[in-house]
Amino acid sequence: MSFDFNLILQSLPQMLAGLGITLQLLLVSGFLGLLLAILLLLMRISGKLYLDLIAQIYIYIFRGTPILVQIFIIYYGLPQFEAIRESMFWHILREPTGCAILALTLNTGAYVSEILRGGVLSVDKGLLEAGSALGMSARQKFIYITTPLATRLSLPAYSNDVISLLKSTALASTITITDMTGIARTIVADTYAPYEVFISLAMVYIIFTFGLQKLFGVIERYLSRHTVREE
Repeated sequence: MSFDFNLILQSLPQMLAGLGITLQLLLVSGFLGLLLAILLLLMRISGKLYLDLIAQIYIYIFRGTPILVQIFIIYYGLPQFEAIRESMFWHILREPTGCAILALTLNTGAYVSEILRGGVLSVDKGLLEAGSALGMSARQKFIYITTPLATRLSLPAYSNDVISLLKSTALASTITITDMTGIARTIVADTYAPYEVFISLAMVYIIFTFGLQKLFGVIERYLSRHTVREE
């Protein structure tokens, strides 16, 4: 079996044509997922049992089922309901991109909420007691003490989730979206050369993963700048 390096060079520009869609899926679902995660976090720490229970059930469902199954349920299942087709959300859900963004948002929101909750629970209780001693309210302590520290503590795990989300965007190709993976599958169907094409695709994802790791590394160093002692 011969390995065609020229095909790799020819495939890369074609797959990069789908980069815009891949980044759209990553950025939009990542942003919406973060907002959802914050909402779920507030429900978990609200002290109200019914809100905590609702959030726990949601998180358990979306962390306990494969993201591919969730995409299929949203893309193939929701249009079966007349109420969905007649709702204000139909103009979004009738498009595969909207369905993919919704599925990725719901999934990553469940994971990120637990990452943020872990960061909140990791904040030193002594700092909160010191805030109380200074006369700070519960809201002020959460905004000025818990949030900055929890953000820094959660960042390494959150960066891993963003990288996982980037790789999960490849599953959008299963519902006819022509992202980088979708274009790669089309090239394979035309050339019958899966090794060369998918190796090219893997190289692209590795490069972007490396870039994300470096970006979050810079952010983490910036947030930790006050904890680094000068020698």
